[in-house]
Order: sequence, then structure tokens, then C-alpha cells
Amino acid sequence: MREKWGNVKAHFGASCAIFTVNSREGAKTRPFFTLELDMNRTIPVRCLITLCLVATCAFFANSIAVAEVRLASVFGDHMVLQQELAAPVWGWAEPGEKVTVTLGEQSKQAEADKDGRWQVKLEGLKANANGQTLTVAGSNTIDLKDVLVGEVWICSGQSNMEWALANSLNPEEEVAAANHPQIRLFDVPGHTVSPVANDECPGSWKICQPDSARGFSAVGYFFGRRLQQELNVPIGLVGSNWGGTRIEPWTSPAGFHSVPELKEIADQVDAYDETTQVQGGSPSAIYNAMVHPLAPFSMRGAIWYQGESNGGEGESYYHKTQALVNGWRKLFNPELAFYWVQLADFQQPTDSPEGGDGWARLREAQRKALNIKHTGMAVIIDIGQANDIHPRNKQDVGWRLAQWALNQTYGKTDLVPSGPLFKSHKVEDNAIRLTFDNEGGGLIVGKKEGLEPTQQVKDGKLQRFAIAGADKKWHWAEATIDGGDVVVKSAEVAEPVAVRYAYSMNPAGANLYNKEGIPASPFRTDDW
Repeated sequence: MREKWGNVKAHFGASCAIFTVNSREGAKTRPFFTLELDMNRTIPVRCLITLCLVATCAFFANSIAVAEVRLASVFGDHMVLQQELAAPVWGWAEPGEKVTVTLGEQSKQAEADKDGRWQVKLEGLKANANGQTLTVAGSNTIDLKDVLVGEVWICSGQSNMEWALANSLNPEEEVAAANHPQIRLFDVPGHTVSPVANDECPGSWKICQPDSARGFSAVGYFFGRRLQQELNVPIGLVGSNWGGTRIEPWTSPAGFHSVPELKEIADQVDAYDETTQVQGGSPSAIYNAMVHPLAPFSMRGAIWYQGESNGGEGESYYHKTQALVNGWRKLFNPELAFYWVQLADFQQPTDSPEGGDGWARLREAQRKALNIKHTGMAVIIDIGQANDIHPRNKQDVGWRLAQWALNQTYGKTDLVPSGPLFKSHKVEDNAIRLTFDNEGGGLIVGKKEGLEPTQQVKDGKLQRFAIAGADKKWHWAEATIDGGDVVVKSAEVAEPVAVRYAYSMNPAGANLYNKEGIPASPFRTDDW
């Protein structure tokens, strides 16, 4: 918010005199300059004159600076603007001041409102890999250099999204190769919270090169790298992430209000004011400080890697995912693509066919959330590490997220977006037949090792399928691929009613893939 000057106040005490120049921000004032004089000491006149001159110069210098046109902090040299969609450009100026924004042959004008905020929308920008100058002119002129036009994505979540490129597999090789002038990176630094929505946050745009990519999100980088290679347009990646955080602090108040099941949280957030003490786990607190200031910057989509901190949840996480997506779409783009990572395999596996332990129910909630329009999910139960909650293979994570985006957002329908996703089941005598979406070239028994492509295991047996009858007692099952289906049965269950696949914290050995080498998501046909 731009400042206006308020008043000068003097306070005389027994031993000192305090002079305060106040600045006003809306209805509020805050001290700008304070001069305290010790009444028990003799002050030379020339010193008083010097102090007054310093205060006066600072006062008028800031007065002039405050009146200048300025841009929101998400704008800067080397940035990428979203192609095709309306691209808002906004900032602050003197109320009533006319501001003109020019990019190429397009020029738009706006007038700053009573609060000093102005905004224009650049329309129908075409992808441009040649740096242009974006000029903002009012009482002063701002020139942003080397502005590209292409595709912009926000990369957000907790530590596995924050995990830096320098800590992924083959770090030295990957960092050294991260020289992509058509990819630009904006990272929101620090871990900050606010009880109310902020207008600005720190950060700057950088050209993707080893020094700038080293500390950037590895998942974000590998996702953006593949998009740039496949689409051949500039890619802008906006990183905003914080390890160890839950989904609630990333969700906007509007998002909570959009889901009736979350009314209690919505009411809690509505009660916040500027004096409310919030922390990293408080609903909407991170959103207010690290997401809202980016809006309404035009973006094509979001990638999201989070859930470990909500790992004990099930259905409630499904509702919270709805709220997150709804809120961000209201903020950035009503059609914002949203692709998340299903949690990886972690901890020591158990031999219980019933499963349901650890993150099993949360993964099910993530799968269920695919009923939200224009969303997708990268399945990574084959590339986790039992002894590390931060698996180093971020390459395949980024690749699988990009697979969704290329197919669903960018219309490359020749690509299957994911591995097999459970579609339906049907009881056939003493067996259950399962059908799937995204079979691709067909179902296979596969094996994935490190960064190597998935290999088909000839004559291999499917594992981690369990079956139960009406008694709800689970048994490991024999599962076979039959054309595009999987048939599941067990000699111990004469009249089966339900199937579970990879439904445990660490479903070690789960090996259903499509021929494209992408694993099937864990699922269950029951709701017990």
C-alpha cells in the first residue's frame, strides 16, 4: 500500500523531547522519522539545524519516492508472461494518476484508484522467445528488460517440492546441464506467514542456469525442462514452497468457503485480523504471505507436491484438495490446470493384505480428487525410498507431472497421461474383473530401477493385490492380466466382493504398469 504523509507530533518529558514525523497508510499511521533530544544536555544550534535538515531531506525524498509509479514485486527483468490468456499487470501510483503499460505493439492505460492501485490486462500475447521491454509510464518510467512470453506454472507444496536440484539424483551432472535461457525462475524466498492477505512478497526472476537452478525446486525444474523441450516456448516457473507444512495454510479463505465440509476452518479464518497470531500451521497463513501476493499474475497451471504432513487423513484431505484448487483458480485462472504428486512408498513394508496403514488412505483421497475438472496425479509408489521421506529421484516425478500437462493441458493426445487408473470392477463367479483408464499400449508386469526406464517382466506375476468376501477378511490374491483387464481371485475367498491394490504405506513389489512404463495408482473397490 502506498503511503501518504500524516502529521508531526512532539512529546516533552522531564528529561527528553521527542519529535515524530508520521506517515499514513490508509486509515493507519506509523512513525517515519523520530528525533529524541536529551533535555539535560546542551545541544549546539548547528547540530540542531543539521538534524532538522536531515529529517527534512528524508521527508521530502520519501514523499517524492512514494508518489512514483511502481510495480508489484512479481514483475521484473527476465520474467515470462503467460501467452494467449489475459495477462494482468498491476502496481501502485498516486490516486487518479494515469499509467500506461506497453509491450511490443500493445499499449494499455489505467487510472490508479483511491487506494493508489492500478491494473491493466494485456490481451492475446503470442509466445515470444526474444526478449522484449515492458514499459510502465506515469509520473516516472519503468523499463523491464528481457521479457519473454510463453507458459507460466506455479510449483508449490512442502519439502519434496522445495527439494533443490542440487540434492536430486546425479546432482553435479544435472546442475551443470541446467543451462536453459528459455526457462525463467522466480522463487519466493523465506518461510513467511500473515493473518491477512499481503499485497507483496520478495523474489526476483532469474534466467535458468547452473547458479540459479541449483537451489530451485528439482521437481519444478524437471517439469519445466520437459515442457520447454516438448512445446518449444519459454517457460516461467514460480516456486513457492515450505517443508513440513500442511495443506491448510496454503489454502485461501475463499477456497475453504467453497467446500461445505470445511465450514469450521472457514469460520476460523474469517475471525483473523491484523493482530491475530498465526504460525506455519495456521489455515491460510502461508497463502496470505507467499501465494496471494503473486495474484492475479496469469498462469497456465500449478504443480503440487504435499501430503506427508497430512498423512494420517483420508476423506478430509479430499475436501481440502477441493478447497485448495477452488481457491487458487479463483485467484489466478478459472481454468487453472492442477497436477499433484501422490505420495511415494515410505517406511518398511508390512505383509498385511488388509493394508490401510500410514499414507494408504491419503493416497486414496488423492486419487479420488481426480474427479475435480482438469486435474491429474503423478504416481510414484515405485521410486520412493523406505528409509528416506525425501526420495532423490525427482527426475521421474517431474517427467510424470509433465506427462499430464502435455496430454491434458496442451492437447498431446498421443501421450497417455498416466499409468492405469482403476475404473470399475465386476464379480465373475469366484473372481473379480477390474477395468482401467489410461491403459496406454496395454497392461504389463513391470520393474523400475533408479532412473532407468521401466522394464517389462516377461512371465512375471502381479503382486500386492488383495481380495475379500462379505466377511471383510482380506487375503493375498492371484492377479492376472486378461487383455486390458486384471482378473483377481483367491482359493480362500469363494464369493469375493472387493479388491485392494497397493493399499499400504509401502506397497513394496506393486508392479502393475502400462507399456509406457508408468505405474498404476493404488486403489480399493470398497469403502470399509
